[in-house]
Amino acid sequence: MIHTRLKLNYSGFALDVDLQLPGRGVTALYGHSGSGKTTCLRCIAGLEQAEQGFIQVNDEVWQDSDKGIFVPPHKRALGYVFQEASLFPHLSVRANLEFGLRRIPRQQRRVDMAHATELLGIGHLLGRDPQNLSGGERQRIGIARALLTSPKLLLMDEPLAALDTQRKNEILPYLQRLHDELDIPVLYVSHSQDEVARLADHLVLLSNGKALASGPIGETLARLDLPLALGDDAGVVIEGHVSAYDADYQLLTLQLPNTELSIRVAHLPMAEGQALRCKVQARDVSLSLQGVEHSSILNRLPVTVISEIGADNAAHVLIRLNAAGTPLLARITRYSRDQLGVHPGQQLWAQIKAVAVLA
Repeated sequence: MIHTRLKLNYSGFALDVDLQLPGRGVTALYGHSGSGKTTCLRCIAGLEQAEQGFIQVNDEVWQDSDKGIFVPPHKRALGYVFQEASLFPHLSVRANLEFGLRRIPRQQRRVDMAHATELLGIGHLLGRDPQNLSGGERQRIGIARALLTSPKLLLMDEPLAALDTQRKNEILPYLQRLHDELDIPVLYVSHSQDEVARLADHLVLLSNGKALASGPIGETLARLDLPLALGDDAGVVIEGHVSAYDADYQLLTLQLPNTELSIRVAHLPMAEGQALRCKVQARDVSLSLQGVEHSSILNRLPVTVISEIGADNAAHVLIRLNAAGTPLLARITRYSRDQLGVHPGQQLWAQIKAVAVLA
């Protein structure tokens, strides 16, 4: 468990948060620029000292202003990954990694060189110089160097922000591997909802230095009382297990949790039983009074209408739906809502294109 209580005042900005966060998995600190994400991360790292603060990571207290405790950054068992990898240009990739490894006594090392290089797919780069690497390769080296300090907490401050779309897509699978294979909690700062949906287990929504919400990613993204629902990229995260794969059409069937319902997703082959996370955008969900059989839309789920709010576009509304325990959001026009007579408790069919599911 990570407990962070911070109060910090600047001219024109105040951070005031009290968060109980999971001690495993990825927690995303999400919000627009100026919301306090990086300030919160820097306080946890000890790079800034909150005027009033309490920081505890599992059984270690790093700050307790009431008791006069403040552990300096170099004595906190953490790794920090910035937007830029900041590798030492005069050292090879191997020497950069060894710099992180040498900080930790051998008996305290939880991650070794072989494991880190395999996780990040950088074994073939060890003899190279940093100036001869792509942005994505440099960032993977920076993450590996942070891991080799054997941290009890890994802090990542928008590690993909400086990369173009191609480089982001290159590095995301490696970040997912870290999530799946390492038992090191991660605090991940981002202002990209799609990035957060792909990586995070827990979401903290920050605005103007305060936490508007903190909770599991699936529940929090589906809340209509938060500004997350109003943007064009609003949607929900669905986690299920592969129940079948059609090699001819390259479509897998994803069983939704705790139900017989499933959706089909255009995807590369995966073995039955494997877990898969998907994001379904609200704008890609249409509603119908009946389940239409003959259609190019492969996914048709029986749903119950839960609630409704107006969207950021005056012509649109956001509808929260329940598909046998799995939350969905649908962005439709007010005209369509009125034509269907949409109201809480109503039974409808949600339709989702297989090509629109982001997996």
